Amino acid sequence: MVRVPANQVEALVRAYRSEVSVQFAEPDYIAYAILTPNDPHFDKQWGMVKIEAPKAWDVTTGSFEVRIAICDTGIDQDHEDLAAKIVANKNFTRSRTVDDRHGHGTHVAGIAAAITNNGKGVAGVGFESSLMNVKVLDDTGMGFYSWVANGIIWAADNGAKVINLSLGGSSPSDTLESAVDYAWGKGCVLVAAAGNDNTDSPMYPAYYANCIAVAATDKNDAKATFSNYGPWVDIAAPGVDIFSTMPNHRNRIGILHYGSLSGTSMAAPHVSGVAALVFARYPGWTNADVRARIEASVDPTTGFTTPIGRVNAFKAVQ
Repeated sequence: MVRVPANQVEALVRAYRSEVSVQFAEPDYIAYAILTPNDPHFDKQWGMVKIEAPKAWDVTTGSFEVRIAICDTGIDQDHEDLAAKIVANKNFTRSRTVDDRHGHGTHVAGIAAAITNNGKGVAGVGFESSLMNVKVLDDTGMGFYSWVANGIIWAADNGAKVINLSLGGSSPSDTLESAVDYAWGKGCVLVAAAGNDNTDSPMYPAYYANCIAVAATDKNDAKATFSNYGPWVDIAAPGVDIFSTMPNHRNRIGILHYGSLSGTSMAAPHVSGVAALVFARYPGWTNADVRARIEASVDPTTGFTTPIGRVNAFKAVQ
């Protein structure tokens, strides 16, 4: 072992290798303990391993102070893997409850930040990150753009650092874009699903410049057959057969407690969880810094018409 100045490592390695008496020379690389959480269903969460979340958790397990707003159908209020993470509830729909009677929002929330390493259920990418339940889709899974826009603004005004938007429509909207721009101006990272129509047609709000548009990939890092694509899509994440939390009560999807769903809706919260980890790791960073890091620290994908990478949590927090 030889200590050398950091900026001379490569040059000195080459010099040592040129000596006939030296068999090999190389930097003394760093190995990390890899945290495998004790959540019993973690072995079903292939996406967590694919994005190297366990290795990322050895660098940072996030922070409860970093809030991820789930703008969706609600979050199950008494789920064993979610309830203690919910720090705020707000309903912008005509539903009579802030609870999730559909199932979509609870599934998304679990991917982003289910309680991790608690010996129950599943793990969430954001690990220690907290959740804001912003109900902008009703109990049938639909919501007016005005509901979504109001939810985005409220989340930005009430401490969200990351806003997950696993929703979208095919029509552009000044109302929706203004809300996205407002939240970006408040320092939020906005993550939106690219859509499930296997087309390059825009999906809103994902299409807007201040959203990270997320496509879906399968276990082989190939484009999911249903995933939208195109030059407006920024990044990809696991989105096929994703195992996560489901409501403990009757819901429209019809799965109780835990189960698998597919879609770019499942891909987006993987990226939101990574954003929360990066915010915790680098608390002085801006939303532009966090977004740039996430989009630059990716792994290759196949099947897309434009080159986009699949999110890698470990690379993002290094």
